[in-house]
Amino acid sequence: MEIYFLSLGMLLLGALLSIVVKEQWKFKVCSIFSFLSAGLMFIPALAVLLTGVPIGRTIYMSPLLTGVDFVIDPLSAFFVIVISLMSFLGTLYANGYMKPYLNKGMNVSSHCFFLMMLIASMLMVVTVQNALFFLIVWEIMSLSSFFLVIFEGEKKEVIRAGIKYLIYMHLSVIFIMAAFVLLNINSNSLSFVAFTNYLHANPELANIVFLLAFVGFGIKAGFVPFHNWLPDAHPAAPSHVSGIMSGVMIKTGIYGILRFLFFVGMPSKMVSYTVLVIAVISALYGVLYAITQHDIKRLLAYHSIENIGIIGIGIGVGMLGLAYGNPVVAVFGFAGGILHILNHSIFKELLFFAAGSVYLRTHTRNIEMLGGLIKKMPYTALLFIVGSVAICGLPPFNGFISEFLIYVGMVSGVPASEINLFIVLILSIGALAMVGTMAMLCFTKASGIMFLGAPRSEYVENAKEDAPKTMLIPMTVLGFLAFFIGMFPQYIIGAILSATLMFVNIDFMTVFNGTTMILGEISWYFLIFFVLVALLMLTRFVVNKRSTTHTTWGCGYDRPNNFMQYTASSYADLFVSTLKPLFKRVSHIKKPKELFPKEAYYELEIEDIEEAYIVKPLVAWDEKILTKFERIQNGNIQQYILFGLIFLILAIIGMVYFGG
Repeated sequence: MEIYFLSLGMLLLGALLSIVVKEQWKFKVCSIFSFLSAGLMFIPALAVLLTGVPIGRTIYMSPLLTGVDFVIDPLSAFFVIVISLMSFLGTLYANGYMKPYLNKGMNVSSHCFFLMMLIASMLMVVTVQNALFFLIVWEIMSLSSFFLVIFEGEKKEVIRAGIKYLIYMHLSVIFIMAAFVLLNINSNSLSFVAFTNYLHANPELANIVFLLAFVGFGIKAGFVPFHNWLPDAHPAAPSHVSGIMSGVMIKTGIYGILRFLFFVGMPSKMVSYTVLVIAVISALYGVLYAITQHDIKRLLAYHSIENIGIIGIGIGVGMLGLAYGNPVVAVFGFAGGILHILNHSIFKELLFFAAGSVYLRTHTRNIEMLGGLIKKMPYTALLFIVGSVAICGLPPFNGFISEFLIYVGMVSGVPASEINLFIVLILSIGALAMVGTMAMLCFTKASGIMFLGAPRSEYVENAKEDAPKTMLIPMTVLGFLAFFIGMFPQYIIGAILSATLMFVNIDFMTVFNGTTMILGEISWYFLIFFVLVALLMLTRFVVNKRSTTHTTWGCGYDRPNNFMQYTASSYADLFVSTLKPLFKRVSHIKKPKELFPKEAYYELEIEDIEEAYIVKPLVAWDEKILTKFERIQNGNIQQYILFGLIFLILAIIGMVYFGG
């Protein structure tokens, strides 16, 4: 564990140095120290994943906290690797992305400091095993990410998104605290080991504790209906922060759910069904609203909700496997869910980074304003398409493998005699298939409108592929990881099973050999597929080289312009129009006032129905109530002293009355 603490020290040292060095060196310092930290963190984490033996150290900080346990078990080790790797790639990408912001009066020093603090706090969240210290580092993580989100705080929409995010995070911590308080009162301890022992001996409290934790951590993860902060915070933040938050930080919510599940041991059927149903709804809801978005980062944010739902489906299937005593279902469910944590981190960071490159060169996130970028930014376009294929769960990329494992888990549970389980799993299989179909619709829209066709506005005119290597290298690494895991999944399944078997009591080698055999066969099919595609491309190249081409009849469109192509709205309109009740459609129209108008305007905005019909009315009601207390805050010091005196008198009377 000495290496673990040294790694944390590297991050804290990097945070402090980034404040004092010159502005052009700040992100270089962050990259260097996050790289050193990641390299050190990999040593104990990989050792734990390979051996399955946890390591830990107790630190004595104060009489109040007594001993604080830091433990790296297989679950923690998996998250440590994901956090370290993805965070380093994010800080490396920031070197290029943040160049335009240097020496512009922006508070880059605090941004670098909070970036390093976010990484350190995430690592501590997944390794500390003391409830009070967990809540402390959880708050550090939330506050650090809040300050990163509001980097461009001069924009009103950024501040609004940041405050909304902070409110949701503090709502989250209330439920997490409630779960910990219940455990502390009953176990008389703050230790995670004591919580596990108590709940295993007293399972009657398990349901309420797990559900409280699921709500608290579900808000951080972005499960529906706790998702509203996510589509606002990600577009507001710089792209490297969006990538780290979506790819890594929201997974700490999944970690919390899995850790409380470890406390519980054997979940009830009711709780397992609840998790699966919420996860299915989240996956469908996220991808459905992603299709309607024109802001590329907002579109990707809704896909984070979708993929959190897919992870939740895997966890829910695993819980049902435990509840019904079917270890095969449990193993495949948990393995698919845990692997999708890694896979989503890879392709979602890749997509956010590619979107950031496009924004940096075009200065717009509206895909309706783009088009034809594949000719101007070919590497970015190729990597975005790789991420798009991966997020749709298509072979031969990594998203397919984790979703395949979840499918296997669900299909393995279908023959069960329990009719409720049969119906739920059949519906879940159909829902997951529908999610994949809608994801393909969404990303053919996004990549097609952005990169193909003709430029749709002047934003594209000056775009070019001149991104710094510090931006292209992380994107290339992520693209390679998405391809490698998809092609050779058998080489990563061992690490996943180490974390999976913390929840399932089954022989490791039996599951490992069976799973790697299946995935090895998939790998061979992918290789054959690639050979066939390569042969077809070679044949096409040879045939085209020997043939001559001539201009064909243009059917009246010899001189096309950017108006003769699909818009993002028209591409998805047929699908969206069939689901009108699920959306609130807001139209922005500038009607023509003459027979031959020079200008007319129409834009359709799809508003989140939960935001429109629940969140906004609640906020309006809250504002109405609070305005009635404005007279109290009038700047009169004597009146403030009077209020304090009245409160003190009431407190004394209460103490005397209730004390007697």
